[in-house]
Amino acid sequence: MTTTFGIVIIGDEILSGKRADKHLPKIIELLGARGLQLAFADYVGDDPDRITATLARAFAGAREWGDVVFSCGGIGATPDDHTRQCAAKALGVELALHPEAKALITERMKDTAKEQGVPFDADRHDNIHRLNMGVFPVGAQIIPNPYNKIPGFSCKAGEGAVHFMPGFPVMAWPMMEWVLDHQYAHLHQKSAYIEKSIIIFGSMEATLTPLMLDIEASYPGVKVFSLPSVDHPVYGRHIELGVKGVPDAVAVAYPALLAGIKQFDFKLGPELVR
Repeated sequence: MTTTFGIVIIGDEILSGKRADKHLPKIIELLGARGLQLAFADYVGDDPDRITATLARAFAGAREWGDVVFSCGGIGATPDDHTRQCAAKALGVELALHPEAKALITERMKDTAKEQGVPFDADRHDNIHRLNMGVFPVGAQIIPNPYNKIPGFSCKAGEGAVHFMPGFPVMAWPMMEWVLDHQYAHLHQKSAYIEKSIIIFGSMEATLTPLMLDIEASYPGVKVFSLPSVDHPVYGRHIELGVKGVPDAVAVAYPALLAGIKQFDFKLGPELVR
């Protein structure tokens, strides 16, 4: 079973346009640096029912296919933060204060009190409330947060898992890296994933479809892709046709694709490598 990676991005501020999402391009970058790929992404606002349904799908994929899903946003302790509660509901488990999270949050509160020059009072109302950030679904494991020690958490489901972290990039991105490098290092690919393609002018996708199907059937391990454009600033109307996969597989399939293209009387543009 091939592990599939996905991301869930939570927050009204993303869907309203108040903030631009930066997590999607970052997770693509982090996975790509390790020879891995993102397979799917979900966006959902701060609606508990929709968050629960989205996370239930993520956990179902983790159980059935071994999906690894990153969830960004909504794990704080303000009224519009619902992710921790929704994760527990989606899993059908209770919430509980994680002892290691409690210790880390308390350590952070002590650090803050020291920085402010005031004594630390564990029984102060706001400090008690801050411990809610360590209330996770029962059975969760923590994800360390190098920025301010307030941890995220991971929930296993079958062979897969969903990993929860804050919406703040300065916290979420190093936490993503920690998860990838500490829990999935065995999946990192020694051979980087690459794409090779060529620009084709004057063709329709339907004309190229039989060739695409033949290449995929003849060369397991690669995917053939077709990206049409009608108003590209450099090439204008064209189709980018190519193959993607590990270098050894692409090195064999791409020449076969070029040979198939040359059977047609197309005007060809540059070849591209990514």
